[in-house]
Amino acid sequence: MLLSGSGKGQPGAVPGWVGYALLPVLNLVAAFVLSGLVILVIGENPVDVLSLLLSEALGYPEAIGYTLYYTTDYIFTGLAVAIAFHCGLFNIGGEGQAYLGGLGAGLVALALTGWPWPVVALLAVLASALFGAAWAFIPAWLQAKRGSHIVITTIMFNFIAASIMTWLLVDVLIRPGSQSPETREFDPGVWLPSMDRALGWFGITIPASPLNLSFLWALACCLLFHIFLRRTRWGYELRTVGRNERAAVYAGISPARNIVIAMLISGALAGFVGVNEILGVQHRVILNFTGGVGFVGIAVALMGRNHPVGIILAALLFGVLAQGGGQLSFEYPTINRELVMVIQGLVILFAGAMENLFKPQVETLFRRRGTAAADTGRG
Repeated sequence: MLLSGSGKGQPGAVPGWVGYALLPVLNLVAAFVLSGLVILVIGENPVDVLSLLLSEALGYPEAIGYTLYYTTDYIFTGLAVAIAFHCGLFNIGGEGQAYLGGLGAGLVALALTGWPWPVVALLAVLASALFGAAWAFIPAWLQAKRGSHIVITTIMFNFIAASIMTWLLVDVLIRPGSQSPETREFDPGVWLPSMDRALGWFGITIPASPLNLSFLWALACCLLFHIFLRRTRWGYELRTVGRNERAAVYAGISPARNIVIAMLISGALAGFVGVNEILGVQHRVILNFTGGVGFVGIAVALMGRNHPVGIILAALLFGVLAQGGGQLSFEYPTINRELVMVIQGLVILFAGAMENLFKPQVETLFRRRGTAAADTGRG
């Protein structure tokens, strides 16, 4: 989202980096200041608490592994929300699409016992994308052809996905003789290698953590995301529909087709969460493995300004909050998971609903500086 008046060579113009970098930083600072006040109210030192949070998320190799593991999920769901945003759509169904993507990856792993893990990983990636895209197709078609609002239908499909998964894991795929709603464990030979194992192949030793090779796939998806949107005709058409649907029609671009394409890609990206969680960490299909990452992806996309680099940084921030925040209660009994969710909520509030809180003041400041510099140059 560019700031109004941004341009090059115009006196008083606001540089584009202000909207992409400065405003998100200001919003983040405001969120942490308010979070510090909340921590102060409950009787703890906010500086000590936030320092511990950062230390437990980034202070030692194992913590970094856990942080990047959380970051991986947030990158996938952030990209999923962002591609829909670029087409003018608000996909809130990332949670359900990730759920079904995990089912697809799990079915591949269950069916291909004894196969080499690279083959299983490739097929699981394709299956997770297919299942996630398929779950996004019906809301996309309803929006494109029937005018049903994408927000309503994707929310409904989140609940439907949860119900389907519960039925499958309780009555169909449950491990024989088990009371727990989960499948049998996959054959260890088809597990997606953890990062410590993969780096061990090259003689590099790091502590064990849930971080696995899907992190590299998440980074690759960021690159592919940028190439598709900025370097292909399909990406241009998709962005045109998102910017001005009437202009797109006038140019011969089909809004309905691009709505479906955007949602299919969005569902596929969300489905990749299943590769990280099911094939890389859980090694079986379980209930509620998504843990709300689809909703966090909305904040990640908003804070990252729907740009892959911004999404990586925003996902890392939420990864830090997830890992560091989960360790705070061990040191501070008064701080529980709910308080960490409050901090996340404040970040979401300032990054989303109040993202333009500082925009008028920042615009005014840069316009005045630009005008003053131009007047000095004329003099």
